[in-house]
Amino acid sequence: MTSIRPIPLFKAIIPLCILIAAAAFSILKWKAGMFVPLTAGIIATALLGIHLGYKWSDLERFLCDGVSRALVVVFMLLLVGTIIGTWILSGVIPTLIYYGLAFISPDVFVPTVAFTTGILSIATGSSFTSIATVGLAFMAVGQGMGFSPALVAGAVISGAFLGDKLSPLSDTTNVAPAMVDTDLFSHVRHMMWDTIPAFVLSLLLYWFLGMQYSGTAGNLEQVEGMMSALEKTFTIHPLLLLLPALTIFIIVKRLPAIPSLLLVTVLGGVIAMLVQGSSFTQVVQSMTNGYSGESGVKELDSILNKGGMKAMFETIALVILATALGGILEGTGVFKAVLESFIQKVRSTGSLILSTVISTLVVGFASGAQFLAIILPARAFAKTYKERGLDTKNLSRCVEAAGTVGINLVPWSVPAFFAAKILGVSPTEFIPFVFFAFLVPLINVIYGFTGFTIAKKNYPETIQSSPQTTQAT
Repeated sequence: MTSIRPIPLFKAIIPLCILIAAAAFSILKWKAGMFVPLTAGIIATALLGIHLGYKWSDLERFLCDGVSRALVVVFMLLLVGTIIGTWILSGVIPTLIYYGLAFISPDVFVPTVAFTTGILSIATGSSFTSIATVGLAFMAVGQGMGFSPALVAGAVISGAFLGDKLSPLSDTTNVAPAMVDTDLFSHVRHMMWDTIPAFVLSLLLYWFLGMQYSGTAGNLEQVEGMMSALEKTFTIHPLLLLLPALTIFIIVKRLPAIPSLLLVTVLGGVIAMLVQGSSFTQVVQSMTNGYSGESGVKELDSILNKGGMKAMFETIALVILATALGGILEGTGVFKAVLESFIQKVRSTGSLILSTVISTLVVGFASGAQFLAIILPARAFAKTYKERGLDTKNLSRCVEAAGTVGINLVPWSVPAFFAAKILGVSPTEFIPFVFFAFLVPLINVIYGFTGFTIAKKNYPETIQSSPQTTQAT
């Protein structure tokens, strides 16, 4: 590939503007989703690349490099689909719903959703698994109690991304410090300063909003109807809760993600045959097409008739398009030009933290891809942090705040699209209630301008660029 001169900023932002404009029309006006806007972004970036002198073979390689980062995620999404199907067929998720309806008080339901999902996500390190299992169960419980689906979905997502941000088992938590030359546990300890206050404030907000429903929630007749339907359709037993507990144990043992998810799927299928009397054919069908059944309660069926590999294909297609776009934006130098424009405007520690957060969100809005939103700003800003005598764990904390959690504020991002698909609530409806995603970046900006919790460190005079990687899962 021939050497290409740097892109002027005014040219670099053209494909980003086309993407965001197309996304706004497609989501808000046309109600057509993100497939056409992402494709338009790829085409616009390819045309810019040709204008800059890149060969088509170079552009194809950029697209392939981007998609290659998503292969592990694609396999994980397929397995998440099988888990949902077998866990419903086996009665595990129905049992979670049943006991949730029986024992959770409406007065504390919404903060309980965030807290419980948060504990599970910390234990597993997986936001997707948390959303697809207990998150799905909580949506049914909330619907039975009369809570707003958007509010419950917001609480589920806030809890799920607590672990995705903080757990040492999370892939994003491992990637961020690796990009900036800091160690994992220093990174995790430093994130306590923004994560814990943001989550506590989120719980208080969920408690306050949940109390607004407490007078109307808990319609006894509807709750009893759902519980009765569950008892008639499934064998409900507390021992079925051992499968979620075993899942946590397997993942905490640091077994590879894909074999772990496959094992959990198989266990769900075995339990379905042993406890619910399902046939092997039904297990295979639930893995492929998801659970299909009628409980006699429309609201319950809308929650339970989910899962299967086929249900994940739309999300997988979005992942492929988003990562392909990210690859070509990175390869053509668009992201580099945009990020360098933020770096040039840095005048103080506060403006550096603010620039880091905003640039990470820009990458998130442009690509919809969580890992690109973490990796690219981390690599771009590492040298600046070192030059200013700031510990790079400040940088890893910022890119996690905006890239891991803040990306849920992007309606067309992969995490938001996945949550919408599983929980049955559109991103534009639940985003205002994902308080954790608003608070974590905001707290980082406040810390930047006040200097509170900003760690200093002297680096050698010769500062090397941060390491690069092509691995993202």
